Amino acid sequence: MSDVVTVRNINIGEGNTKIFVPIVGKTQDEIISETESIKKLLPDVVEWRVDFYEEVERMDKVLETLIYIRKNLKDVPILFTFRSIREGGNKKISDEYYIKLNCMAIESKIIDLIDIELFNKEENIKKILNTAHSNSVYVIMSNHDFKQTPPKDEIISRLLKMQNLRADILKVAFMPNSVSDVLVLLEATNYMKENHANKPLITISMGKKGVISRIVGKTFGSAATFASGEKVSAPGQIFALELRQILSVLNK
Repeated sequence: MSDVVTVRNINIGEGNTKIFVPIVGKTQDEIISETESIKKLLPDVVEWRVDFYEEVERMDKVLETLIYIRKNLKDVPILFTFRSIREGGNKKISDEYYIKLNCMAIESKIIDLIDIELFNKEENIKKILNTAHSNSVYVIMSNHDFKQTPPKDEIISRLLKMQNLRADILKVAFMPNSVSDVLVLLEATNYMKENHANKPLITISMGKKGVISRIVGKTFGSAATFASGEKVSAPGQIFALELRQILSVLNK
């Protein structure tokens, strides 16, 4: 059985599918406004996609904005994510700044979870991961491909590597080019859960073909999914309130 990650009384890996909702505003005013509207959707976790922020390269402004987000969200868990260009993000930064940015967010004691992409240099991964764990911040290690879905064995291999690197939650999101690709993702999720996982999984098939994975993921072993607030951060996201209604019916 997979471990349960408890973040501010939200048990990821236990009970119903947890709903993450991203903030994707470009300016501080947009981000603060978006945070207020997302709070009304009662998300389990709010993700700040900081790569959308136009002042992401100013560390002081990132911290200032993060303080506003925490103030608005109160006790809702915050996931801090800088998504790279190669994995569908909006801004290119140096490896050095990627490390500094993530470590600053961790050491601020404001965030609860941090996203680290699997395909970084291993020494950079370990530096951020060790900083997170020493500050009681959970690590979601992730991998995204907006063009294709890898074979089942490759998906499992990537999830195992995340687990071996001591990530707390393992996440993959891939674009299907056929319905069969969606089944590959779900089958890999189920196999990982049944045979290897000792950490919660988040697995997503993106786009229109993959929408079903955001709804039935729990059946196959995925502990959470991402839904939209004011805007989507990835193709195929369902509006958070609609997704909660659908999941509520299924849970009954």
